[in-house]
Amino acid sequence: MARDPRFDGCFFTAVKTTRIYCRPICPAPSPKEQNVVYYPSAAAAAEAGYRPCLRCRPEASPGTPGWLGTSVTVSRALRLMSESTLDNSGVEKLAGRLGVGSRHLRRLFLEHLGAPPVAVAQTRRLHFAKKLIDETSLPFTEVAMASGFGSIRRFNFAFQQLYGRTPTELRRLAGKRAVNADGAYHFRLPFRPPYDWDAISSFLADRSIPYVESVTRNSYRRTINVNRATGQIEVQLGSGALDVRVEFPDARALFLIVERIRRLFDLSADPTRIEAHLTQDPLLAPKLARHPGLRLPGAWSPFELAVRAVLGQQISVKGASTIADRIAARYGNGGLFPSAEVLATADIEACGVVRSRAATIRALAGSGLEWEHVGNSDTFLETLLALPGVGPWTAQYIAMRAFGEPDAFPAGDLVLQRAAGCRNARELEERAEAWRPWRAYAAIHLWQGVKDEAGLH
Repeated sequence: MARDPRFDGCFFTAVKTTRIYCRPICPAPSPKEQNVVYYPSAAAAAEAGYRPCLRCRPEASPGTPGWLGTSVTVSRALRLMSESTLDNSGVEKLAGRLGVGSRHLRRLFLEHLGAPPVAVAQTRRLHFAKKLIDETSLPFTEVAMASGFGSIRRFNFAFQQLYGRTPTELRRLAGKRAVNADGAYHFRLPFRPPYDWDAISSFLADRSIPYVESVTRNSYRRTINVNRATGQIEVQLGSGALDVRVEFPDARALFLIVERIRRLFDLSADPTRIEAHLTQDPLLAPKLARHPGLRLPGAWSPFELAVRAVLGQQISVKGASTIADRIAARYGNGGLFPSAEVLATADIEACGVVRSRAATIRALAGSGLEWEHVGNSDTFLETLLALPGVGPWTAQYIAMRAFGEPDAFPAGDLVLQRAAGCRNARELEERAEAWRPWRAYAAIHLWQGVKDEAGLH
């Protein structure tokens, strides 16, 4: 009833009399309590037979955070589902990539999201299609393809089932069609307040690779590559949302691109929940008070991030960024970071990389690891740790930023050890036990605290 935006997307309110479900911030008059059913996700409400509200637009809410910090398997499954379509035959394959049985995966989805994997995947893609209908002028055939439907017939049928209206009717109801006069796609990606844009943009700016990306206090820009096609993204802070501009030649990649941007800026996080847990520690409480809504900065490319992490071993952040930029400028192409195939044989010592770290980067590049579609990141990290020059710090840093693991924690980091008043990694591991399942967020706040104390922010 308070319409508090901090809870937007944390649950959905379904009204029995109208058979419609809404976001907690819906401006419509509040229904009577006896007519309300609460669901943990939009997919759960849709599975129960409710239609999305056309006024508050559930498709525009931040990601559902109910699984964060509770089910690693569900969070990893959702990450994989954002990269490909999913039907009944695909659940077995998805479960296999996660290292669990399909029955167990279904049980976890029902427990945390209130709907099975296929229903969650379809609801997310239909919501994305609705966003494209409302916010772009894409033809419906391209909307269908961009949202993962193999045919316009399947798209129309699924849309009619969920919304009770045709795509044409919904675009008409949206009022005006968004005209992309500059040839780009524009999106608004909401977040739950607070959101510390200054801190996250500063973190990304310090670690940016100028050949690939440009980060200022007001915007983040970079060149992207998806399915061998090249484009650009630009992200700025808007009112209660990030304003995103995408230049890309293939609309079919839009869902994946938007999902990666959401992960890069950690838009599904629930800061209220995270801060309620971490502020119980007197070491962290003042740091969280100074930076409410500080998120876990992600990465566009796991391989690029892994190379950047290796370069950052035992040298300054600025020094690592300088060397990464030299590598990108020498071996990249068209503003893109060089691929694993290129770096597997590259003479990166010529860019100022010491011999041991150059060998590690070539080992990473030539490992044959599938960087873009990681299912079980624990198994992936075990493989990484077997490579020469990759230790626990590097693996945990990659888990934090490349895979968005909320409990990853690089206890071997000397800055973190000093910030926590610990003498070694073992002491810090013991100190950090109380921070589970949000140790990655604790690390970000400790790093930010050191930066604040140095007068750099």
